[in-house]
This record gives sequence, C-alpha cells and structure tokens, in this order.
Amino acid sequence: MVHAFIMVKTAAGRSEDVLAGVRELDRISEAHVVAGEFDVIVEADGDEVYDVLQVSSSDISGMNGVADTKTYMAID
Repeated sequence: MVHAFIMVKTAAGRSEDVLAGVRELDRISEAHVVAGEFDVIVEADGDEVYDVLQVSSSDISGMNGVADTKTYMAID
C-alpha cells in the first residue's frame, strides 16, 4: 500500500470548489482546506505508486482552479 500527501495550490477563491472535487475522487482518504503555503492538503492511498501519481498528476492537477501540486510519498 502506498500513502501520499498531495499539497494543492488553487486559484484565488477556488479552494472550496477544488476541495469538493477532490473529495469525490477514488483513492482519497482525507482532504482539507488549510492556511499556509498551500490551499488544500490531500491524503491519497493506492496499491502502487502509479495509482497515487495518477490521482496527483492527472486527476487533481487537471481540475479547474488548480494552479500547482506537490506530492510527497510516505515512507513509514
């Protein structure tokens, strides 16, 4: 099992819309709007690294209102 944290920067005023869209995706275990460098933090799980990267690089990055993402794979 692969667990990852995906940090999402959104366009101004789009955090809630992005959050709603992210929460509908498969493989998402948690997602929250946060204050700080990023606007939304997402936790994703997959059987393989590819599964998590698919969610990050295609599903989330391709959403309307998403400006940038950074994905961090858990190693513990």
